[in-house]
Amino acid sequence: MSPLSRQVERYIQVRRALGYKLEREGHLLPDFIAFLKRHRATYITSELALRWATMPANATPWWWAYRLSMVRRFAQYAHALDARTEIPSRGLLPSTRPRRLAPYVYSEGDVLTLMEATHMLSGLMAHTYATLIGLLAATGMRIGEVLALDHTDIDWQTSILVVRHAKFGKSRELPLHPTTVQALLAYKGERDRCLPRRHSPALLLSLAGTRLLYKNVHFTFLRLLREAGLAERCPRRPRIHDLRHTFTIKALLRWYQEGADVSSHLPALSTYLGHVHPSHTYWYLTATPELLQLAAGRLERGLGERS
Repeated sequence: MSPLSRQVERYIQVRRALGYKLEREGHLLPDFIAFLKRHRATYITSELALRWATMPANATPWWWAYRLSMVRRFAQYAHALDARTEIPSRGLLPSTRPRRLAPYVYSEGDVLTLMEATHMLSGLMAHTYATLIGLLAATGMRIGEVLALDHTDIDWQTSILVVRHAKFGKSRELPLHPTTVQALLAYKGERDRCLPRRHSPALLLSLAGTRLLYKNVHFTFLRLLREAGLAERCPRRPRIHDLRHTFTIKALLRWYQEGADVSSHLPALSTYLGHVHPSHTYWYLTATPELLQLAAGRLERGLGERS
């Protein structure tokens, strides 16, 4: 292993120990090191960093800047070990972040149609993906959190699910609705029948008895969207992460429609979702016109009562 390879491996280990996931960096930084090796470079230079960052010719300027920023952070670490390391300047590429698009809000019919589309899959996979989609819709969990679940993370007696692999290394407990518990028990029975010998403690399993991989889940989800007739929805294609957005938006809508004190409920919702700050949850108030209209109406009525 080359010194640069050892450095990037150690860098990723250190940052993950601090609570960072580094999912993209875990794939891209080793690719950058391979790029340096192909150019017979033994240390980082700004020129090579810029060439690697802009290699995807059809990518957006934001993605180029993001790639370069990853190299810059690693270069700052590597510079302490090798003074020849050049740290790319922040001004080399523009770093304007793209506008955050409003999420696709799934209707109940959309979710049911998507779950029914899993019948196109063979054997256990149909049950696995139907359970995956249902669990995402019912809990608002992140896809990575669901894939990381082990079968021991659910207390069937108390109907509590423990998320142990959340962002920044934090864990949280989620109470499950009785219907969600019933669906998970049904899947557990089918899984154990189809795979009496498993190679992973994961809750959701592949046909090989191993934990599901995100890239395979993403590919299969696109197939299910097409089968369900949802792939061409406007203004853009629904994403798997939009199931989490839908859960949050519908909870906020329900509280507004019931006349509940949303501001007092919001911290609990933020905790349930695993948000570090309630401000991350407040974004959903402006994410959909219906929510914004209800919030504005509540504010106008409050101001009217005071005047």
